[in-house]
Amino acid sequence: MARNVLETVQGIEIFPLISLVIFVGFFALMLGYVFTMSKSKVEELENMPLRPDSDADDIFTADPKETRN
Repeated sequence: MARNVLETVQGIEIFPLISLVIFVGFFALMLGYVFTMSKSKVEELENMPLRPDSDADDIFTADPKETRN
């Protein structure tokens, strides 16, 4: 039923092509960004989950009744 309805819509065949172009374009841009990143930025990002963060500690140890300014 749904397939018959979609076949009757004029110009519907362009949407899969547009979706593919958007996906491939975004994927290519992300690959370009990743391969052109500096070595120091890569090291900073790979160590991020292991780095102690004082802001995160403040969230869990602060008094909930206090308001931040």
